[in-house]
Amino acid sequence: MNGNVRKQGKEPFGIVLVHGGPGGAGELKPVVMELGKSFGVIEPFQTKLTIEDQVEELREQIDRNGNKPVILIGWSWGAWLTYIFASKYPEYVNKLILISSGPFEQKYVEEINRTRMSHLSDSDIKRLKELEEIFKQKDIPNIDSLFEEFGAIYSKADTFEHNGEKEVKIIPNMEIYNSIWPEAAKLRESGELLEIGKSIKCAVVAIHGDFDPHPYFGVTYPLTKVINNFKFILLEKCGHHPWFEKHAKDKFYEVLLSELK
Repeated sequence: MNGNVRKQGKEPFGIVLVHGGPGGAGELKPVVMELGKSFGVIEPFQTKLTIEDQVEELREQIDRNGNKPVILIGWSWGAWLTYIFASKYPEYVNKLILISSGPFEQKYVEEINRTRMSHLSDSDIKRLKELEEIFKQKDIPNIDSLFEEFGAIYSKADTFEHNGEKEVKIIPNMEIYNSIWPEAAKLRESGELLEIGKSIKCAVVAIHGDFDPHPYFGVTYPLTKVINNFKFILLEKCGHHPWFEKHAKDKFYEVLLSELK
């Protein structure tokens, strides 16, 4: 890794994939490897503790490693980060692809947790509550490994039917999560997150699974109101990680590759 950036494929490096989290980078690795067979791909890792600093970090990573303007692909939290980036630096982005984004308006948030809990066993729900109580404490031993366990339980809730492929090792960082997520949540709650989209000049494509606890209508309805060139693609029998879904993986790559031509 060079300057918190990995590369796959050959020049030109015109595709940038941005991980989710915040503070849980790594899950996009299979997508990076697949796209690297046909394209030059940049895989940046964000390390900063504010959204503004992560945006600037991404700009520097593209400046040093990419061929602008790029196709910017963000997954989960990375979808929001790339969306914010494209609004601030439109000259850097040829196309924006949002995979499994969180909803862009506060009114859709309550449904996420309700849906997730309906997908989990009683024991998983009990363990989540235990971890939530632990996270309220100070100076927690092994906090990053506990954060990784927390994310693994949520991943169960977010999956329709796993295809059996080996899971990817993430890079857990609770400090990044605790710093970035409250700031991001306030952006959505205030309405500023959606308003930011009015500054995006490029084409925007959102790819979403119908089983994803993040409701797809919390992405497509709001963005249709603020982005002129917007396309939405819904994948059936698909959760939050399309590349790990038994029924949707092939369709996901088919759709994604068609958007990169």
